Amino acid sequence: MPEPDDEALAQGFAAHERWAFDEAYRRYRPLLYSAAFNVLGNADDAQDTVHDALARVWRSPNAYSRARGAVRSFLVVCVRNEAISRRRSQARRLRLAERVAAEPVVHEELGAGDPIERDRLRGALAKLPPEQRVPLELAYYEGKTHTEIAAELREPLGTVKSRIAIGLRKLGAALA
Repeated sequence: MPEPDDEALAQGFAAHERWAFDEAYRRYRPLLYSAAFNVLGNADDAQDTVHDALARVWRSPNAYSRARGAVRSFLVVCVRNEAISRRRSQARRLRLAERVAAEPVVHEELGAGDPIERDRLRGALAKLPPEQRVPLELAYYEGKTHTEIAAELREPLGTVKSRIAIGLRKLGAALA
C-alpha cells in the first residue's frame, strides 16, 4: 500500500481515523520526540510527553481540523505545549519539595517513638524522588488529604494517590 500523501493524512486525521493517527505517529515520531526533548532535556520525560500529548489528541476527536494547518505542525505544537506544561509542573514540584525540606517538621507522629527509626524513616524518605516524597510529606507530616494535595500540586487526584502508594511501597521496602 502506498504511503498516503499529506492531504490524505490530514483528511483522515480530521475524520479521527485510526490509520491516520498511526501513520502520523510513524511519520512524525522522531520530530515529536525532538520537540519534547528540546524542552525537557530528558529522554524518558520526552517519550512520556509524546505519548501523553498524542493520547490527549486521540481522546479529543475534535482537537484537529484542517483549518488548524498541517497535521505535522499541529502535533508539534501539541507536544511542545505538553512538554512546557510538564516542565512547569516539575519546577513547581521541585520548589514545593525545597520548601517542605526547609520547613521544620511540625508533626513528629511518624516514627516519633524511636530516634533511630525516625532517622531511618527520614533517610528513606529523602531518597524518594520528589514526585513521591512531596505528596507523602504533605499527607503524613502536614495532615493534608489527597484532594488537598492534588489541588496544591496541580496534579490529578489519581496521580497523587498512585504516587503516594508507590512511595509507601518504596518506604516499606527500604525500611524492611
